[in-house]
Amino acid sequence: MLDALLGQVRNTSLIVGLIALIGLLLQKKSATEVISGTAKTIMGFMIFNIGSSAISTIVANFTTLFNTGFGIDGVTTQVEVATGMALNTYGTEVALVLLVGFVANLVIAKFTPFKAIFLTGQHFLYFACVLALVFIAVGLPMPVTIIGGGIVLGFCGAALPTLCQPFMNKITGSDNLAMGHFNCIGYAFSGYVGKLFAGSKEKSDSSNVNMPKFFELFRDFIFSIACFMVVLFYIAVFACVATGNMETVLSMSGNDLWFVYPLLQGLQFAAGMSVLIYGVRQFIAEITAAFVAISEKYIPNSKPAVDCPAIFPFAPTAVVIGFVGAFLGGLFGMAMMVLFKSPVIMIPAAGICFFSGGTCGVFGNAYGGWKGALAGSFLVGIGLVALPLVLYPVFETLGIAGASFPNIDYNIVGTLLYKVLSIFH
Repeated sequence: MLDALLGQVRNTSLIVGLIALIGLLLQKKSATEVISGTAKTIMGFMIFNIGSSAISTIVANFTTLFNTGFGIDGVTTQVEVATGMALNTYGTEVALVLLVGFVANLVIAKFTPFKAIFLTGQHFLYFACVLALVFIAVGLPMPVTIIGGGIVLGFCGAALPTLCQPFMNKITGSDNLAMGHFNCIGYAFSGYVGKLFAGSKEKSDSSNVNMPKFFELFRDFIFSIACFMVVLFYIAVFACVATGNMETVLSMSGNDLWFVYPLLQGLQFAAGMSVLIYGVRQFIAEITAAFVAISEKYIPNSKPAVDCPAIFPFAPTAVVIGFVGAFLGGLFGMAMMVLFKSPVIMIPAAGICFFSGGTCGVFGNAYGGWKGALAGSFLVGIGLVALPLVLYPVFETLGIAGASFPNIDYNIVGTLLYKVLSIFH
């Protein structure tokens, strides 16, 4: 009965708005703030859908060019694109897993030793997509997907930051901040890799390394996305030209000059990404604020888990080293896929390499200097393109194709959960 009832509710923007409404009412906001916050949340989700639709079209164009030019099946490791696809089809399940996950995070932080309150709302959303897709792929009913996925999400939000805490304390010099970015397993791994170089920390401190000024450009997320996608489009187009598939390029470029088309597509992708991220931040802001207020009132000994850029100022050079290391690791992983004829080739994305790779650099640098930063981020970079190979075929059967969820936590937890659920169902 409940399954049938929930199955009729498919307007995800209204469901997200309802979640925000409940949160605002729990905070005892004024009528004006409740109406404004709810409306902004709904509009934010609609803006997200506009950006998602735009970049999904461009990703489809790139996939066609890349696959035609190289004769392989290429997939971008772009979590925002994969999330947009998931929300278009399974928005109700994802939104409700997100809600249950927020509540479960608070309950687990209240009654267990895991005290992190996960405040990076967009990452909660991305992980909610992964977990919902895993439950759906196994064939479990909607109520089980929502409750089970939400509990796993809440547990991960409270517990996974614990893996990073010893390194966070070392980096920040205090114990009042946790890592709120679902790459915690990767960050802790990078930190332990850094410890292998601990003996030479003084000589290899990243603060003593002078990085080229050029790399500072990539600290602007949208700019780095634009540059990366322009380069990828040119590679795909020239590959088509070199292999005698000029007709495909001319057909897709339409009224644009074929050699200008890659530039325009890359810039349009970055513009769509900018719109998408703005929408995510807007509709997540009100929901997150509600749970922050509740945690501050009822869980006084909790620890805020914040987004990864919060630690960038502690080792800015290590961030750049980590970005370079993760990107090189991603390229190495992609080369191995080509060499061993993988049926799906994962292409590293600049955004994930900068944020996750840069954070790995800071963790690796904590004990191992620039050597630890480079080694840790390189190895995690391989994982960012290799680990999605396990779940991608599963998600592809659900219509989530052409983009993947690259983060380490998504894939390790998601794969283990899928294997366990498959045994019992």
